[in-house]
Amino acid sequence: MANEVVDDSQRRQSIASVATLTSLPTRSVEVVAAALDGTLSKQSSASKHSNHDAIGTKEKIGSIADNDEEQEEDPIPDGGLSAWLVILGTFFVQFTAFGTASSWGVMQNHFEQHVFNHVPNAQLQLSFAGTLMEACVDSMGVVVQLLANKLGSKTVLVMGAFLMVLGLEMAGFTTEIWHLYLTQGILFGTGASFMFVIAMNASPQWFDKRRGLALGLASSGSGVGGLVLPFILTPLNNSLGVGWAYRILGFVILACAIIACVCIRNRPTSSNSYAKKEPQRKIRELFNFEVLKDLNYVLWVLGSMIGLMGFFVPYFFLPSFANYLGISSTDSSVIVSVMSASNFCGRILIGVVADRIGRLNTDIICLLITGISCLTLWMFANSYEILMAFGVVFGFFCASYFTLLSPITATILGMKRYPTGLSILLLSNVVSVFGPSIASAVESAVDAEPYLTYKVFTGVVYILGGLILSVLKVRMTKSVFANI
Repeated sequence: MANEVVDDSQRRQSIASVATLTSLPTRSVEVVAAALDGTLSKQSSASKHSNHDAIGTKEKIGSIADNDEEQEEDPIPDGGLSAWLVILGTFFVQFTAFGTASSWGVMQNHFEQHVFNHVPNAQLQLSFAGTLMEACVDSMGVVVQLLANKLGSKTVLVMGAFLMVLGLEMAGFTTEIWHLYLTQGILFGTGASFMFVIAMNASPQWFDKRRGLALGLASSGSGVGGLVLPFILTPLNNSLGVGWAYRILGFVILACAIIACVCIRNRPTSSNSYAKKEPQRKIRELFNFEVLKDLNYVLWVLGSMIGLMGFFVPYFFLPSFANYLGISSTDSSVIVSVMSASNFCGRILIGVVADRIGRLNTDIICLLITGISCLTLWMFANSYEILMAFGVVFGFFCASYFTLLSPITATILGMKRYPTGLSILLLSNVVSVFGPSIASAVESAVDAEPYLTYKVFTGVVYILGGLILSVLKVRMTKSVFANI
């Protein structure tokens, strides 16, 4: 009788210690208890057998814990209504943020010709408003992560929508150039960054095998915005004036932002699906700067940053180059519109191809083709037809970075380190924003054929970026032909 009491006490103590040690769920502890009942009942012969049984029991417990953890991980849906609604919301974020940015050239030209035509160096001063806007879009990633961790993603989305609309509405009252720095530059740029970072953090969570296609569809919003908004703003500027053009644009952006705020949300997991508020994380968990020790990630950032320096050059200088060739302003604007339409198609098709042959492979091919087109088609363009052909090719293939930046970053770092990686990658894009300024400085410093520097600069940085990413591919796969 005494032995049975001792055995029962020993059994209870073992179960308690195991539950404490492993923090198992109740149902797992019950399974362990059943195993211990059978195991400990055989321990009366010798103490050495107890030691072996304890080791075996711990192995069983570890196996049960691993199975519980695997069951708690939710599979990525890779589709479904909620997932595609997130992509729809991200499409409208891209439409509002980058479509408006692409339309800045229309507004800058109107300000230069009709509002600030008496201001010396008006073109240079106005161009800084566009540069400041792009810099704010790319540099707020860290701030957005902190605010989202503290206030929640939805709150940050609403804040971004408010800042975007406020910036555009206030820009309608511009009487000095520096007013545009504060309104469209800082206010709109910051709001666009708030919405863009949240959207690009949420979108990859919902897709895996079709991530390239999904994000290609989402990023095509930028091409649609760049194609549609200039045709809206130009007649508004001519008929109602720049003030009302900005106010009407603000209401268009408001409608798109409301759709984005409703559709975009983070994917719920077993740990937060019943939580009313997103769980807060520690700063160390939020910003894992260990990613900077990952050479593969550093190569990805470096190659992307260098390649992206050439992205804005044709958009800024192709219309003036067309005028230099004797092409009318109307025809040159058609080239830009066709380039934007080609960009829209490219973002979708590049995403489809990337899911088949590999996302990094696709980005490398697109970078190299874009660079070669600058050194061939653009280099020898002396007619409207050749320049149009360059616009189609460049617009299609230059879209690869914006389509694939999220899936490639997630592939290199994994979803746990992805938010930090995305923030640092966007921050590096601030350097790329100054690509046109660097090309202009070189153009003015050398004695060469007009616009030759722009062509060479754009082609070289794209090819150099592609070569750096080729090194990354070989490092990751140890093969030239691997699918990644």
